[in-house]
Amino acid sequence: MRTGLAIAALLLGAGGSAGAVQDPAIVIEFTNPALSPSHWSLAVHPDGRGHFQSHMGAPPPGEQQEINAPDINRDVQLTTEFAAHLFEVAQHSNWFNEECESHLKVAFQGWKKLSYSGPEGSGSCTFNYSKDKDIQALGDSLVAVAQTIVEGERLEMLLQHDRLGLDKEMEYLVEAAQEGRAQQLCAIRDILTRLAGDDAVMERVRKRARMLLVQADT
Repeated sequence: MRTGLAIAALLLGAGGSAGAVQDPAIVIEFTNPALSPSHWSLAVHPDGRGHFQSHMGAPPPGEQQEINAPDINRDVQLTTEFAAHLFEVAQHSNWFNEECESHLKVAFQGWKKLSYSGPEGSGSCTFNYSKDKDIQALGDSLVAVAQTIVEGERLEMLLQHDRLGLDKEMEYLVEAAQEGRAQQLCAIRDILTRLAGDDAVMERVRKRARMLLVQADT
């Protein structure tokens, strides 16, 4: 897990400054060496402004991809409704100042550290599987947002280096969005818009991009 200094740096990347310590923010840090990316962090402010950082790890055995997303370090914009829900759960959970790990014998899903900082103070808790259903659902949603951002980066890479590969990747993204494994498609609106209007890619890719853009606007 990263140190408090690294979390502070992430908050600065999300649009804060050294003197703006009162700007509320929620940060999730995720770590699972078996996945790629193996570590990522997402900071979110109440207005939906966010910043995402990831570090690519080795793909799981049998899932080697010809083109994988590189390390990511960029601002993102989420919906204010989604951000409001994050902060509502944080408030009801005492700003994460409580034990949230279930200690149950469940499959390892990755360590998720939720942190809050703002006028009310600060707090954090770490879990693989939470005993609190709201915390568990919050972690699942943020993981799904990260999935969307990483998929957007993969689409960028494929558009540049393997346009034929876009067909399979877009099929996967549509399925993930339908199942809730990819959320907040507004975070990758730019690449979806480019794909929707690019006559050099397959019609299926353009059609799926247009469909996802409709979801991004709802």
